[in-house]
Amino acid sequence: MSTFVLIPGACHGGWWYQPVVERLTALGHTAVAVTLSGLGQDDDLTRMTPVSLDKHISEASGAVVAHQDPDGAVLVGHSYGGTVITGVADRLSWALRALVYLDAFVPEPGDSCYAMTDDEQRAWYLADADDHPGVAPLPFFDPRARPHPRDTLLQPISLIGAWQQVPAKHYVAANGWAGASPFADTAARIRRTPGWTVHDWPTPHNVLAQGPDRLVELLVKV
Repeated sequence: MSTFVLIPGACHGGWWYQPVVERLTALGHTAVAVTLSGLGQDDDLTRMTPVSLDKHISEASGAVVAHQDPDGAVLVGHSYGGTVITGVADRLSWALRALVYLDAFVPEPGDSCYAMTDDEQRAWYLADADDHPGVAPLPFFDPRARPHPRDTLLQPISLIGAWQQVPAKHYVAANGWAGASPFADTAARIRRTPGWTVHDWPTPHNVLAQGPDRLVELLVKV
């Protein structure tokens, strides 16, 4: 049996993975979906100390350490969560056997989500920046979505490269975007990089929109 630590994307909490957690648990695995600071249902970013990318990486690292697996955990990140899991793996490569990026950013040293995305997403990140420390959920997001701590999207990541020592690295490219995907450049770079397995899925960016089965099937095979 395996241990899975699951990190959601911007504006989302661990609830997004709940169908996956339930399915993996029923199969006998350990599955932990993390809600990062500022994204809890009762969190109010206007009353909190500013939340950094480093804080999110530390919180996700804590979840890996708290659920250590002698065979190495599988760390999963969706969208923004790809930046977080890269930072975790750079600190804890020894504790992981696989990384799974779900239509996600894969940063290089000094990258930020803002730097890696497209102009449309950059405009979203900066909207109302003078009035609120969070990036508002997009209209089509789940009602449980919360404003995302803006600083986590703007902060460049510090990496030493240890994350590349994780034995298995998988990238899911969602091909159901209505227009150009802001992750297209990341996916193209990964396709050119040895040591990766790329999966093309006919889903929107919300890779769970059609249910958890496709993801669960991938995870139990990595």
